[in-house]
Amino acid sequence: MKVRTRVAPSPTGDPHVGTAYMALMNYCFAKGQGGDFILRIEDTDRARSTAASERMILESLRWLGLTWDEGPDVGGVYGPYRQSERSAIYQTHAQVLLDRGHAFKCFCTAERLDQMRLEQKLRGQRSAYDGHCLHLSSSEVAQLEAEGRPHVVRMKVPASGTATIHDLRRGDIQIDWDTVDMQVLMKSDGLPTYHLANVVDDHLMKITHVLRGEEWVSSAPKHQLLYQYFEWDMPALCHLPLLRNPDRTKLSKRKNPTSIVWYQRMGYLPEALLNLLGLFAVSSSEGDEMHRLEDLVRIFDVQNISLGGPVFDITKLNWLNGRYIRETLDPEGFAARVRDWALNPEYLMKIAALAQTRVERLSDLGPLTSFFFSGNLDLTPEALRNHKVKPEDLRKVFQLAIWGFDALAEWNLPPLERVLRDVAERTGYKFRDFVRPFFIAITGTPASVPLFDAMALLGRDLVRERLRQAITKLGGVTAAEAKEWKKLAEPEAAGEAEA
Repeated sequence: MKVRTRVAPSPTGDPHVGTAYMALMNYCFAKGQGGDFILRIEDTDRARSTAASERMILESLRWLGLTWDEGPDVGGVYGPYRQSERSAIYQTHAQVLLDRGHAFKCFCTAERLDQMRLEQKLRGQRSAYDGHCLHLSSSEVAQLEAEGRPHVVRMKVPASGTATIHDLRRGDIQIDWDTVDMQVLMKSDGLPTYHLANVVDDHLMKITHVLRGEEWVSSAPKHQLLYQYFEWDMPALCHLPLLRNPDRTKLSKRKNPTSIVWYQRMGYLPEALLNLLGLFAVSSSEGDEMHRLEDLVRIFDVQNISLGGPVFDITKLNWLNGRYIRETLDPEGFAARVRDWALNPEYLMKIAALAQTRVERLSDLGPLTSFFFSGNLDLTPEALRNHKVKPEDLRKVFQLAIWGFDALAEWNLPPLERVLRDVAERTGYKFRDFVRPFFIAITGTPASVPLFDAMALLGRDLVRERLRQAITKLGGVTAAEAKEWKKLAEPEAAGEAEA
């Protein structure tokens, strides 16, 4: 049987280095055995999925040098490769489970479920569906449907016993069935949850091996049960450890940039970033740590992956990137990479349009636009504080802005300005006074090209990181402060409290 693996990102934000890590592991596993690598877009989250995010994911993975044999942009015999285009397939398979008695319709309201969870919490029980609709008769179900009551479809799970999941790297994993919830498979809007769509798609696309993050270990019994319910063979599973910060915490944009786009804009070479991610599945006996993609495919072995959690070390990435620049590029090749990075016509034309009316000599371009070609800026707390925003409020307004920017579905001028105007209003500042420290934090100077145009061109990742660096220069944010400041933030804009 031909090996077939896949990566299935959700287009709900910026492309994450964790997506690149999973994509690389699946790519190397498949290509090392002469197999196929498939890209599937899991976009059933209507509220958060965007075409812009999907485009960035595809462009970022291609920038890294990863290609796929089948996908939404290249087609394939098992398409479509966007879950939003496969709704009828999921509805058909959900009905199969209902007809076979392996699933049931649940009419519980959100209010009832909230009350159920509250009572479980007060009793010290884990939060799980209590089976309220599990034994509804066919006539009761028909009556509720006739009344127009919305419902979801839930899977049935055994009340006792143990599920045994075989993992290629971890061996047999045992999970008691009484810890497994009656998972929702089809939502009331007629779209599937991840669990049903994942199983159906992997089977119909003939996926033979699933290499995915360890956070899905607890869901493996549900997936195994669904394969049994459908009477299908289950792909081999391998749960990979998640990327970690140097302090061993889960990799998060709270502490380090996580977007592939940020590393691209900072001037990292794709070979270096891919090399760092590939080292997480390379034996230390390989000697030299510089490995091109073809090398990673050749030496890849899941048994070399440490279950302790690979550390995404930017210091090591810097070292690798420097080696690639010095050792693999001649001056002509180096100049070509610089042109591709920031001196390409598309980027330069956008900068020229902003700068032309603000210069008297061509030599004025350097000081005016240098921040477009920089990574982190060399700022001092004094430069950030020398404005009408109270020094004690600077960290707060920067943090509120980050939360607001994180919540934006689209990165362009109107919503960027709206976020800062909202933060200014909530913190009681005149907008004209309020934006001055943002000029410093984002451009490095108190006056430059129009701020919102500059932010739109720099992109979400660089803007976010520069504001995060400004907060760090000013002393950082405590957990208590973040909790208090969230009260000022709009609920949809606040996101996670960041310390």
